[in-house]
Amino acid sequence: MSGHSKWANIKRQKAVVDAKKGVVYAKMAREIIVATRLGGPDPNGNFRLRQAIDRAKAEGVPNDNIERAIEKGAGSAGGDNVEELTYEGYGPGGVAVLVRCATDNRNRTAGDIRAYFSKNGGNLGETGCVNWMFKERGEVVVEIGKKFDEDALLLAVSEAGADDMVEDGEGEVLITCPSESIEAVKRAVEAGGQKVVRAESVMHPMSTIEVQDKDLAKQLLKLLDALENHDDVQHVFANFDMDDRWLQEFTGN
Repeated sequence: MSGHSKWANIKRQKAVVDAKKGVVYAKMAREIIVATRLGGPDPNGNFRLRQAIDRAKAEGVPNDNIERAIEKGAGSAGGDNVEELTYEGYGPGGVAVLVRCATDNRNRTAGDIRAYFSKNGGNLGETGCVNWMFKERGEVVVEIGKKFDEDALLLAVSEAGADDMVEDGEGEVLITCPSESIEAVKRAVEAGGQKVVRAESVMHPMSTIEVQDKDLAKQLLKLLDALENHDDVQHVFANFDMDDRWLQEFTGN
């Protein structure tokens, strides 16, 4: 499991829901609006929308909020002109960073993202400067329950199209697969009685940079946290590895 994937899991497990609930709801709503506009309001025929709805439900977003976001995306409830943007740059230590945003004000978002990079030892680059270092992949995270059977699960998900399965040491298993196999892998996991914690497409680094300096590691995670916590940011991807102890130490609640 890459350093970025471990970071993402730690952030999710440490998330404080109460103080950030409004921000999370807004992020999820924008993701649903964009997905609906791109592929239509029917989740049965819009895979990206299904993913967005599942992610919203996992974050505790009420069904009414989800339905309103779909209506806005379909144009039946008015709403802001939300668009999807991707920013690319380099963090401390030369780590490649991809930032996916959904915003109704691109000038505000671009200024904020540029400032975050500058203040935290990074540089915002031109479109395409790091995208080539990543490949879209599917990730399915599974909770290790009482009836967990690793061999049976590995066989089931392999038949469904999965490429790899690793335990993350935090009571969960990460399954990777082609993006088009996410639904099949998810169904295979659930058919075996296991709980799916998260299932989504991610930009997976084709190679990683080992961050060996503790100060650089701290500065990099500060940048990633700042980006992740911005209202308009939906996803942050980076191609780093580092000591697990630093991930735990420097990743705030």
